[in-house]
Amino acid sequence: MSDGELLRLEGISKSFGQVEVLRGLDLSVGRGEFITLLGPSGCGKTTILRIIAGLETADAGRVIMDGADVSALGPDKRGLNMVFQNYALFPHMNVEQNIGYSLKLKRMPKTEIRQAVAESLALVRLEGYEKRRPHELSGGQRQRVAVARALINKPKALLLDEPLGALDLQLRRQLQLELKRIQKQLGISFVYITHDQEEALAMSDRLAVIRNGQFEQVGSAAEVYKYPKTAFVAKFVGNANLIPWDGETCLAVREENIILRAAASGDEGLAAVVSGKSFAGGLLRISVRLKGERFFGSDEINASVQGIESPFDTGDEVTVSWHPQNAVTVMRDPGICE
Repeated sequence: MSDGELLRLEGISKSFGQVEVLRGLDLSVGRGEFITLLGPSGCGKTTILRIIAGLETADAGRVIMDGADVSALGPDKRGLNMVFQNYALFPHMNVEQNIGYSLKLKRMPKTEIRQAVAESLALVRLEGYEKRRPHELSGGQRQRVAVARALINKPKALLLDEPLGALDLQLRRQLQLELKRIQKQLGISFVYITHDQEEALAMSDRLAVIRNGQFEQVGSAAEVYKYPKTAFVAKFVGNANLIPWDGETCLAVREENIILRAAASGDEGLAAVVSGKSFAGGLLRISVRLKGERFFGSDEINASVQGIESPFDTGDEVTVSWHPQNAVTVMRDPGICE
């Protein structure tokens, strides 16, 4: 084990009945690292987290924590805590009682429990909410209470299973910043699950992109975004344009790197026609349809620009190009780039 490593998965496999969910996964998590398991629904993310937590047992492989094999240990013996999407707060307890419940089970003195609860509430910026019941809180406040309850035992790592999935977009973005602040302030490892690639890119030190129970790519957020290794990663993380290039490879070009110019300008590029426009998240997305059969039937390209204004209207003829350094070669993948 390296000095910077807290957690390691070695050859983790898991099946439910005849369905193989995880296939020999290996992963290392550093101390103080924010790592996100990113993938579509049903790819095995939650199963990985439950195996780390000790809530599921792997069919094969080992979970190593601080250099020791904890595969046979129960959840309460691993020094980890978990936060779920549905908060899992006790409805009959107030905020103070919910957060301090685990300390009460340990029979800590009441004065120490109150002090620890006060520190946890300050961490999640909910001072003064001690006596409120869960039904008196907003969704975001309930999730903060759940985080405070998970952190009061000072775990070695916090496992978070889509904790922001039930919140609206604005609140979700606010809590993304809060969780990242808390993680950096405490300096503990966060293992985070989401299927939202924007959330993963905004929060993570590293991403582990999962598909069908296997890691497609593990790397820094910038590395995975800029240099995807497979067509799946290019499409899932950032929704790149995938353009069949030859019999074995595709070009992956991010929408923001697509250059559109009026066809009358005389610039070289691929001839296309603007087929539609949409606006979301401060970006204008322009869809164009290529002319001819150059790309083996794949004839749609998307470009994105800041703002809401565009010099192009639906039906305009344009040329499409990109700088060579902004195109990444990935292997062709049936169903994604074919």
